[in-house]
Amino acid sequence: MSRPRIVIVGAGFAGYRTARTLSRITRGRAHITLLNPTDYFLYLPLLPQVAAGVLEPRRVTVSLSDTLPNVRLVLGEADRIDLDGQTLHYTGPEGDGGTLAYDRLVLAAGSVNKLLPIPGVAEYAHGFRGLPEALYLRDHVTRQVELAAAADDPKSCAARCTFVVVGAGYTGTEVAAHGQMFTDAQVRKHPLRQGMRPRWMLLDVAPRVLPEMDEKLSATADRVLRQRGVDVRMGTSVKEATPDGVVLTDGEFVETRTLVWCVGVRPDPLVESLGLPMEKGRLLVDPQLQVPGRPELFACGDVAAVPDLEKPGSYTPMTAQHAWRHGKVAAENVAASLGLGGARKPYRHRDLGFVVDLGGAKAAANPLGVPLSGVPAGAVTRGYHLAAMPGNRVRVAADWLLDAVLPRQAVQLGLVRSWSVPLDTSSPELARVPGGPERRQEASARSGPGAAIASDTHDGGTGAGSLQGRAGEEPAKGHPGSRATQDQPGSGPAQRRSEEELAKGRPRAEPTRTWPSDAPAKGPLGGEPAKGQLRGDPARSQPGGEPAKGQPGGEPAKGQPRGEPAKNQPGGEPAKNQPGGEPAQNQPGDEPAKNQPGGEPAKNQPGPTPRSPADQPPPGPDAAPGPVKRSDAPDDSAKGDS
Repeated sequence: MSRPRIVIVGAGFAGYRTARTLSRITRGRAHITLLNPTDYFLYLPLLPQVAAGVLEPRRVTVSLSDTLPNVRLVLGEADRIDLDGQTLHYTGPEGDGGTLAYDRLVLAAGSVNKLLPIPGVAEYAHGFRGLPEALYLRDHVTRQVELAAAADDPKSCAARCTFVVVGAGYTGTEVAAHGQMFTDAQVRKHPLRQGMRPRWMLLDVAPRVLPEMDEKLSATADRVLRQRGVDVRMGTSVKEATPDGVVLTDGEFVETRTLVWCVGVRPDPLVESLGLPMEKGRLLVDPQLQVPGRPELFACGDVAAVPDLEKPGSYTPMTAQHAWRHGKVAAENVAASLGLGGARKPYRHRDLGFVVDLGGAKAAANPLGVPLSGVPAGAVTRGYHLAAMPGNRVRVAADWLLDAVLPRQAVQLGLVRSWSVPLDTSSPELARVPGGPERRQEASARSGPGAAIASDTHDGGTGAGSLQGRAGEEPAKGHPGSRATQDQPGSGPAQRRSEEELAKGRPRAEPTRTWPSDAPAKGPLGGEPAKGQLRGDPARSQPGGEPAKGQPGGEPAKGQPRGEPAKNQPGGEPAKNQPGGEPAQNQPGDEPAKNQPGGEPAKNQPGPTPRSPADQPPPGPDAAPGPVKRSDAPDDSAKGDS
């Protein structure tokens, strides 16, 4: 008898735990396939420490191949699921497609950044959901402090050293706490202008920090943040984001170059395509984590609305603690449904408490309901993380020890650019690359700002206020090859942008308006490939001319291999004004020569190379990534709660 085929989508807390538990239970009696965009499991709670330079990036990643025996790893992203045919279609990291057949399917795709309909946020904010976003934020903050230290203008210095974090949940609170310590350590080496210091702002519409936690822990976190110098503003959020700062809901304009978006998360848009009953974007399942009416389909983690048997009528929240426990129960029930384990069991949980790392020796924790603060809370918090991590414990502990006795290394690695980590994406775990394949195009379209609904504006206390919504859906911004869209709802009207301004940004999804025809520029920044560029059509941006023949992507030059024979060459027509040919144009009695004053531009003449905005090379395999977005110097180039 053939072995049953089990496919698991996603290797987050739920998916990784499901695969590990199934590997132990089945012991080779089933084919287990894990589909994930990356080859590692990411321990999200320690991501703020990566952004603050406490931990190296690989410390918070655990190899899937090394820790999941008898599990086949397939790199890719799920595109479409055929429930009736029991097949899953996916796209690999290099654009190649594939199909996986299954007898049991476990959906554990996780969540993505929650994007609210606030003008400018999709363009100027960054999330904090994946490793690329953390690496970008560390480089960006380091660069801003260094530029501020060298700035002569006090106004510019203050703007660069102002960092705005939206969302006072677990993620936002930890990012602000660690960030303030990180920048304070930097300015000891790069002193700012006299009387200036880095300023971190933490905003939320909720009445208090960490509204999900006990009031005592919330008060502890609030006190630590304020003592450290963080500007905590509850009941306030962002009304609009601009290149130079943010407009707050109370009307104040804050000049800044950094906007970190931590307002929470929403389920991966993959589950929306199934056409099954949903609850606020999550797939409805029974207490056994099985989709009703689909005995072969299970779901767990952030994509599943799991009934909370401890609180009838409600669903378990989208936290790492619940996702980790979901994975174990899902694996046991999948094995039981195949006759490879015991009886099925419902998901029940007991609250073990929460921990929030505030940097250094400070933390807020309530293990088993006992509220702690200060050094004891810090010890419990780090002990909990070491116990919960499925690997790298010694390396993490070593990094903590080194951070306690040695200064942090604040350097820019430049590995991740701003346009590589758009806020509006269905895959925050992947950094976009120039010329990369389009992945999950339809799902990405659903992940845009148009997918945000009014109920998202205040979810778990980490929303950004009840603001104007936006209708319709749009392609995800920041994806290479996405079409330009005029007057994007929620991001302000399209405006004319100078070349200098575009030099500060990443490839945009908005049309560039600096071209003579005032039409959307078809070029490397956010639109179609420039005609006449590699992989494009013949260049049509030559001043007044037709496409240059013989240029890359154009027609071959006459007389060149595979082209028509050049005139006056063997087998060709005689050149004009040569013996046997027609008289040259623009000679007495004839028409003006082409490409001379008053005539048409000469065809096939090397004309001025069309300038992409700010003379930046188009993102492509042969060109280095462009400058980062944001309004840094012209020559330079927000993770939801788990």
